[in-house]
Amino acid sequence: MSHTYEIHNALTGEIIRKELTADEIATAETDRAKRKADEAKAEADKASARTVVLAKLGITADEAKLLLG
Repeated sequence: MSHTYEIHNALTGEIIRKELTADEIATAETDRAKRKADEAKAEADKASARTVVLAKLGITADEAKLLLG
């Protein structure tokens, strides 16, 4: 897979395509993995918070859907 980026010169309309270095590719992959992990943690936290609220209310998820539906 080719890892490139483009630089657009708005004054001249010139477009320069450059290859990413190995360090830039590694950084991008690390950032992508961290972002996916952060999104998964946020989703898990959201589900946990939802479970806590339902427990405090003493209702099930299905009952909440009926009430809010």
